[in-house]
Amino acid sequence: MATPSSIFTQMVTATDRNWGKSVTDNVSAHNGLLTRLKSKGKIKTFSGGYEIAEPLEYAEGGNYQRYSGYDEMTTQAVEILTSAKYPLQQVALNVVSSGKEIRMNMGEERMVNLVKQKKANALRSAANNFSIDLYSDGALTNQINGLANLIQTDGGGTVGGIVSTTWTFWKNKFREATGTNTAATPTLANSTQFLGDLNALFLSLVRGADKPDLGVFTHDFYSLYEVSQQDKQRYTDSDLAKAGFETLKYKSVDIIFDSNTNFTTTGERGYFLNTDYLYLKQHSEAKWTADDEKRPANQDAVIVPIYWMGNLVCTNRSLQGIIFDAS
Repeated sequence: MATPSSIFTQMVTATDRNWGKSVTDNVSAHNGLLTRLKSKGKIKTFSGGYEIAEPLEYAEGGNYQRYSGYDEMTTQAVEILTSAKYPLQQVALNVVSSGKEIRMNMGEERMVNLVKQKKANALRSAANNFSIDLYSDGALTNQINGLANLIQTDGGGTVGGIVSTTWTFWKNKFREATGTNTAATPTLANSTQFLGDLNALFLSLVRGADKPDLGVFTHDFYSLYEVSQQDKQRYTDSDLAKAGFETLKYKSVDIIFDSNTNFTTTGERGYFLNTDYLYLKQHSEAKWTADDEKRPANQDAVIVPIYWMGNLVCTNRSLQGIIFDAS
């Protein structure tokens, strides 16, 4: 005969075996960056390994040669490949209920309501905390490296195991906003000045057809940019708008305000992202995957763990940029 705990567990898992998709959908709907990565197919699965290794081209082959007649050809091989290596970080999410709660909700309708409440809480927890992690500098224990780690205000840092002060091809672009506390007063004059800074940063990130496609701004910077656009027609990205994000347009770049960017930021900042080179990598066996129930030996409770393992990775930092106000 089924015990109360097995009924709870079956309802948690059997009604939604595809936990991974549910959590991913909920998290992406809460985060502008993840919404874009998901829409571009940049959430990738891998099957194993000690770390996430991403191959990089860091130099040209060097065998392009102009010649005439019987000139000798250059055939010397040139090292052009290296790898950025990102650690595997883990997240655990648990749907927990005490034996008392389960026994008090033995009726089918009451049990359904209990499970809905527990799962909704788990989804909110995943959305809020993972969004913070995606914009973080990865400084917390076992935290993934977020945008503040991949894209730094001096362009430097050791990212993916590569020291960018030594290997300058691996530096991201950066620009400090002109003036002092420019974003604190979003006037038309300040916004025009800010627009000039954006123009300079954007041009440094264009490489042929490669260019930023997403701008993620903190509150003050978004407000400042909005002032510069209020006398012009606005354009929005339909996917981001449907997800609930306020969207403006800068050239071909969708500019969004995402409140999550303020969680780990003390000053104003805005990211110009080329998401062709950003990926969320997750393990095939831990992509918000539900495990079997656990019953603590010293507690009257049932736990259904949900696991995620992976990291946010970048394969080209030189095409990512940040504008910030340090003063």
